[in-house]
Amino acid sequence: MSISRNQLLVPVSTKNRGTTPGEGKKAWMSWMASIIQLDGSDLIVKTGLPPRIRHRGALRDLATPACSEDLMFQVAKDILDPNQLDHFERMGSVDFAYDFEKGRRFRVNMFMARGKPALAARLITSKIKKFEDLFLPPSLGDVAMAAQGLILFSGVTGSGKSTSIASMLDYVNERKKVHIITIEDPIEYIFEDKKATINQREIGIDCTNFNDALRALVRENPDVVLVGEMRDYETFEAAIRAAETGHLVFGTIHASSAWQTFGRIYDLFPEQEREQIRKLMAYNLRAIIYQKLLPTLHANIGRIPAIEILINTPGVQKYILEGREGELLEIIKKSHHEGMLDFTSSLVGLVESEYVHQNVALQATPKPEELKMRLKGIR
Repeated sequence: MSISRNQLLVPVSTKNRGTTPGEGKKAWMSWMASIIQLDGSDLIVKTGLPPRIRHRGALRDLATPACSEDLMFQVAKDILDPNQLDHFERMGSVDFAYDFEKGRRFRVNMFMARGKPALAARLITSKIKKFEDLFLPPSLGDVAMAAQGLILFSGVTGSGKSTSIASMLDYVNERKKVHIITIEDPIEYIFEDKKATINQREIGIDCTNFNDALRALVRENPDVVLVGEMRDYETFEAAIRAAETGHLVFGTIHASSAWQTFGRIYDLFPEQEREQIRKLMAYNLRAIIYQKLLPTLHANIGRIPAIEILINTPGVQKYILEGREGELLEIIKKSHHEGMLDFTSSLVGLVESEYVHQNVALQATPKPEELKMRLKGIR
């Protein structure tokens, strides 16, 4: 039986669905407490299964009964405000942040899957960690203190991009009297004003969407801007234009390496506009940082980032202008003295420092043979 396009999105009705009012909130609070108690990072709940917590990168079942469809609907009715519930019913998903207790909040997506509710939540603490606590290289401090330019963090979902950016923003916050504006969906880390003045805007509460918030930036007089995830043409174009006009702009994008980020960006634009975007990138990019979280050998360290850093030096700029982005990995390998770092060298450092098992590193790298040679001391 074929399905028409109009049948693909059916509004969700929570009317007459659910259990006893308050029961969903009780279950929700229990799940949140379990994440904290078990030192987990994420919660995944699917109708018909027990909730699962991600601990040190692996999913583990909670010792609770499977969640019924009615309980999941009751969770939605108990924890979503009227606007959020309306959005969930109309669109089949909703993003929101939930303040559980002081210093701990959750970034949550509730969504429909095969006609039944599910949710994914990530624990975010208000304590913003320093570079050394996150095992980030100190060279990122120099990157963060740039006067202007575009700083991109790339990697898959759950690779710690937001946490690293928060650390860099707070590094600036402690050292420069600047105006920082963040545009987030939802707000994750709550910043306290130190030397900087920080205004955080949440989509759906403080502004209607990313594009309207980005257009308003010129009237808000920021020095540093966080635009969150660059998902489309409009968001990236606004970000690169902001960098061009003298702002320091932070953003995230999904890509599998620092140098491959360029292809991901160019794919956002029509072919006839890509050469212009290439020039804007060449002149306004400050750095691209790719990271991937790996499980460690230490009981007190859950996961640790393997990192690749590309800094836009004159040599890198020349390669970008010439359309030779595919050769940038070789530039990175030869430029460690300028603060750059290739992914293989990062993995070698983690293995040799006994933070990560060799097998974990080999599974993480796209170049296992190169890594094996490097671990044997062969370059």
